[in-house]
Amino acid sequence: MRGFGGKRSSSLGAEEDGLVAPERMQWVSLKALIPYLSEFKGRIFLALLCLIGAKVASVGLPFILKDIVDQLNAPSLVVIPLALLVAYGIVRFINVLFGELRDTLFGRVTERAMRRIGHAVFKHLHSLDLAYHLNRKTGGVSRDIERGVNGISFLMRFMVFNIVPTFIEIGMIIGILLFKYSPWFALIVLLSVVMYVAFSVVATEWRTATIRQMNKAESKSSTRSVDSLLNFETVKYFNNEAYEAERYDQDLADWELARRRNRLTLFGLNSGQSLIIALSMTAAMILAAHYVENGRMTIGEFVLINALMMQIFVPLNFLGFVYREMKGSMANIDAMFALLNVQPAVQDIDGAAELEVRHGKIEFQDVRFSYHVEREILQGLSFVVEPKQKVAIVGGSGSGKSTILKMLLRFYDINSGKITIDGQNINQLTQQSLRRAISVVPQDTVLFNASIFDNVQYGNVQASDDEVWQAIRMAYLEDFIKSLPDQENTYVGERGLKLSGGEKQRVAIARAILKQPHIMVFDEATSSLDSHAEKRILQAMEGVRGNYTSLVIAHRLSTIVDADNIIVLENGTVAEQGTHQALLDANGRYARLWQLQNEAR
Repeated sequence: MRGFGGKRSSSLGAEEDGLVAPERMQWVSLKALIPYLSEFKGRIFLALLCLIGAKVASVGLPFILKDIVDQLNAPSLVVIPLALLVAYGIVRFINVLFGELRDTLFGRVTERAMRRIGHAVFKHLHSLDLAYHLNRKTGGVSRDIERGVNGISFLMRFMVFNIVPTFIEIGMIIGILLFKYSPWFALIVLLSVVMYVAFSVVATEWRTATIRQMNKAESKSSTRSVDSLLNFETVKYFNNEAYEAERYDQDLADWELARRRNRLTLFGLNSGQSLIIALSMTAAMILAAHYVENGRMTIGEFVLINALMMQIFVPLNFLGFVYREMKGSMANIDAMFALLNVQPAVQDIDGAAELEVRHGKIEFQDVRFSYHVEREILQGLSFVVEPKQKVAIVGGSGSGKSTILKMLLRFYDINSGKITIDGQNINQLTQQSLRRAISVVPQDTVLFNASIFDNVQYGNVQASDDEVWQAIRMAYLEDFIKSLPDQENTYVGERGLKLSGGEKQRVAIARAILKQPHIMVFDEATSSLDSHAEKRILQAMEGVRGNYTSLVIAHRLSTIVDADNIIVLENGTVAEQGTHQALLDANGRYARLWQLQNEAR
């Protein structure tokens, strides 16, 4: 087989900016990540052992260096302290080796967590209701996911490999200085670390608003570019290329300004951190030099103090960068997890049953529905579609035709009334089993940027090649495919832009047939086609008639003259219904619509 490559808020609010509000941005991200890290407990334990081993070796290096310097500085030096030099090299190698082992062991943990979370967010987005996806900003959501997944990598890598090791090392060095040397050295280190961390926290919080503005501007520009490119044809229709470019440039200007402010605040933060490090290093060296002068310390111990201070402040200086980036990473992860917290408005009830289609009878019983409280779309709608019948629904714009399809598929839940299939209330069924039984040929067919074959096979990704070709033939699509240079392997372009409207509709019909449903819904499937394309589509529709219950939402009345029943909607209710001839004889609303369409030809 060929592969195919609670309450819900209407928007994400602050999370759309890519950063959550500071008061909410605590350590929620780390807590939320714990379940995704539990798969490799053994690897995490071994990585932590390697981390501790690396730090012990790292702290041991200055002591070996001290002994080397003292021996080289001895007046009675006879031989070079070769053993110490070899030991220095071995310990340095062990330090690097343990670090590499730690990275290797923990790398798989991080990558698996990124994969699992990315998959969970993607799956969750597909579980959300239609209302959410109508309101979402595709570019912004994609950026939230991308930044969130990358944030996990950064957070895990630097939390485990930098912050934790740095504070372990600081604790070890303070203990050594306190008990082996003067408490003043320990005090200098402790005060400098406290001052450095406090300044970094305060300054980074100050920068949070600037980072939020930068991410908001980045998301806005990304959303603008995606939206404009998705509507490429519309831009061309109205000669608005310059207008779109100007709007995009305005968003980029906001992004540029936000980046400039971010850079200036970063300059202030880095300068303050560097000043604290410089003052601390100077104070420690002055004290050490004083002790050497008084004979309380050797030259080797002076080198040791310098090496220990460097060993603290080099990673601590990097810690400032890590802390800033971790704040951003946690904010990005929070924004991604905020997507997971959005609950769909349409949910299966506890113990929802699987739909069992025996005949395919559809019944709407006094159904009422409104998208907004002010305007009710369906106003007590009732009708029946008998098994294997072709029933058409017609009516003016806004009469509720397409809303019926959304109700049948439970894209929204009705306000009152009941919809049943073979007597089973769809509100008490699982959404998966309900939609598994229904195929839809939409008015605006959107295809994936893949081959024609793959797009047809999408109706049933488990179908064999022979089954796909059978569906293609039933949709009268085979001759067209054979005429293409690459035949079934021809790529259709993004959203199917390389195909005509009729060709896309026939692909949609083939895809719907391949699903082998019990109910077929045609949502104005020929409304935008020429007469030749319409004829081929009608042939395809007629070819599957009788195999399924067919519900046709029609604009062109000529396509439904053979329907078993025609339901005429007006203001969300059934104005009249019957066969084509019976409705013409009744000389009502349907007859007037028929006359108007004939006059327009």
